[in-house]
Order: sequence, then C-alpha cells, then structure tokens
Amino acid sequence: MKKKYTTYGKLLYIVLFIALYGLFRSEPALTEQWYSTGLYPYIGRVVRFLLGWIPFSVGDILYTGIALGVVYCVIRYFRRIRRAPLHFFKKVGKGVIIFVSLFYFLWGFNYYRHPLSVQLGWNFSYTETEVEQVTTRLVAEANALHQRLALSKEQAVKMPFTPKEVYEKMPQGYNRLSQRFPQFVLYTPSVKSSLYNKILTYMGYSGYLNPFTGEAQVNALATQYSFPVTVAHEMAHQLGYASEKEANFIGFLVTYDHEEPYFRYSATLFALRYCLKEIRKISVEKHKEYMDRIRPGVLQNYTEAYEFWSQYENPMEEVFKNSYDTFLKANAQEGGIQNYDYVTGMLIYYLMHKINRDYLQNE
Repeated sequence: MKKKYTTYGKLLYIVLFIALYGLFRSEPALTEQWYSTGLYPYIGRVVRFLLGWIPFSVGDILYTGIALGVVYCVIRYFRRIRRAPLHFFKKVGKGVIIFVSLFYFLWGFNYYRHPLSVQLGWNFSYTETEVEQVTTRLVAEANALHQRLALSKEQAVKMPFTPKEVYEKMPQGYNRLSQRFPQFVLYTPSVKSSLYNKILTYMGYSGYLNPFTGEAQVNALATQYSFPVTVAHEMAHQLGYASEKEANFIGFLVTYDHEEPYFRYSATLFALRYCLKEIRKISVEKHKEYMDRIRPGVLQNYTEAYEFWSQYENPMEEVFKNSYDTFLKANAQEGGIQNYDYVTGMLIYYLMHKINRDYLQNE
C-alpha cells in the first residue's frame, strides 16, 4: 500500500510540473503575475539568505558533487548496470525529472515572463539618425571619463577595485536604479567569484547564475573594462530576468547611473561597443570616422579585453556557446545568447530619452 501511494505521489508531482510548465510557457501574463513577481521573489530571497553569507561558491561545489557522484555510481555499480540497464535508466530518469523540475520551480519559469519592453512600455525600434546621435554622445562621454580616470591619453583605464570590492559596491547601484524603476529592487544579493574561473574562461563565459543556490557566479579572471557590467548583469538574473539581452540592459542601467565613475566608464564602453557595431552595418566610412574620434586609451581597453579572451580560444568554446544558445532558444529566448538589435534598441531608447531630459534641464 505504501509503494502504491508513493507511485501516486510521483505521478502527481510529474503531472503538476507538466501542467505548470505548459501554463507558464503559453501565458506570459500569468507567469509574470503568479511566478516572476509573485512566488519567485520570495524563493530567491530565501535561498540567497540561506546561502549568500557563505564566502565561497556553494553552487560550484553542488555541481562538482553531482558530477563526482554520477561518476562514482557508474564505476561502483557498473556490473549491476550491465545486468539491468533498464533499472539504471529508470533511476537516471527520476533524477533528471527532479533536477529539471527544481530548475524551473526555483528560477527557470522566468524564461516565460513578459518581455522587458512590455513591462516598461517602451518601443525599442530605432532609426539611423538615433543610432548616430547616441553614438556621438557615447564617444564624448567615453573620452571625458577616460581623460578623468586614465594616467595618459594612450593608456587604458585600470579598475582600482578588487572583484570583492566591485561585488560590495554594486548593490548601491541597484538601490539607486530602483528609485526610478521599482521593478529593479534587489533584496539580499549574493555575488561570488566562481571556484572554476579558468574553466569558465575556456568556455567563453564571464559568469552565470546558479538557479539552485541563487548565487551570481562571476569569472574573476575576466576583470577587463566590462567587469562591473558583468557583475550587474549576473545580479539582474537574481531579479528574475532570465533573458540574456535584458540582463545586459539592466547591467548597463545599474552601472551607467552608478555614482562610481569607473563603473560608469564600464557601462559607457559597453554601450558604445553595441552602437559601433550598428554603425558599421550602416556605413564602414562612418564607423571609421567614429573610431578616429575615440581616444587611444579607450581603444586600448577594448584591445585588452579582446586579447584576454583570444588567448583562451579553443574548439570546445564554440560547442559550449552553441549548446547554451540552443538551450535559450528552446526556452522561448529567440535571440539566443546574442541579440544585438534588441539590446541596441533598449540602449538607444534609454539614452535618447536621457539626452532629451538633459537637454530640457539645460534649457
């Protein structure tokens, strides 16, 4: 009788998960109301409260333990597996169901929430004129900040903070941003350097969010100009923004309006890179004109980042990125890892309105 009730309980669990998955995937409004702004904020805060105080990455240790456990079981029970492979695959199937369902319950349903454009009521389309206006503004800001922060015109800006100091300063940016955008209030942040920085670098990743522990894991080796934006990006995932493009934009917002000028420099170069890519699509000649206006030290910051990632390039990096790209697209993220038009649209919309606000204030 007990086995019978256990079987019914497992079936009920599977049916409940499938029903919720189907509902949330097909109804973004319900996902937004019931999960992303309803249940998830409490889940995230509790998990980060329980594990955030631990100084090392619990998530990395969890993944390591799972991997080692699987290897141990295969080696330890290899003969039993050969004799009864169906029994083995049945147990594997149960483990996969638990793993996948926990992923979605703890964080993954955020993939199916309303897009940020709907939440903010913004139109992310843009014209060539707007791209040029914003790029001109960003070039001027990048040059001004570089002049303020660098030792000379030719030298790249060096971040004076350790990764830990950046983690400690970033919540101030979220607090500042939430005064204008209440949906970006971040309670109980948990940001840590990954225990596997080198592995992440070879995979081509600057960081990731662990959905099971709520930790924002950051690659502490990749401390070039974009490091503050990367940290803010991973923290945006803790808010329940699963989309990489939306986390990119939120990371920009947090650092662009941060009181720390080094963070603002990071955000400005981040946005400028997107706009320069768009300018190059429009006209190679105009792209060259903008590049000629940029101080050599700013270009050196871009070069340093390129050289850092280039030294770790390997055939497997493309495999990892293509796999993650496929995963994102399977979870209703049509742009995958990169969606430059959408991110550029968000940046241009925000900066155009900021330009207009600044203009009106100066009148």
